[in-house]
Amino acid sequence: MSNLVFNVSLGRIAYLASLPAANDGLVLIALESSGLETDAVLRDKDDFAAVVSGTTNEQTTVGRKPLTGVTATIDDTNDRVALDADDVTWTSPTGNAVGAVVICYDPDTTTGTDADLIPLTKHDLSWTPDGNNFTLTISDFARSSSAA
Repeated sequence: MSNLVFNVSLGRIAYLASLPAANDGLVLIALESSGLETDAVLRDKDDFAAVVSGTTNEQTTVGRKPLTGVTATIDDTNDRVALDADDVTWTSPTGNAVGAVVICYDPDTTTGTDADLIPLTKHDLSWTPDGNNFTLTISDFARSSSAA
């Protein structure tokens, strides 16, 4: 489950995770632990370019991962929607330590820039890529519920 839902995504996360456009998708991006800004700072960033405009850096050697198997399941019993995706595996990853991953909505996977990526959720993670395969288990990466 996420540690942070970015302000720009509040109220829109279930819609964006339903992947409403023809070439859209969700992408998982690793952030370096060194220089990682606080949740209070990050939550106000409105696109991924802004996320990495301060001291927060993308951990680029592990690469970005498109999320597959994305589902939005309505839970009438608990009055919420659960958002899930397939687990993500990195093969022989190396590089700087990772302090978090961010799931972003990409409105067009065929074009665009980091300024087009809408950050949805941040997940704290302590991982040092050491050449061994690493699988990140994703289960209900976010839940959205009514405040009523």
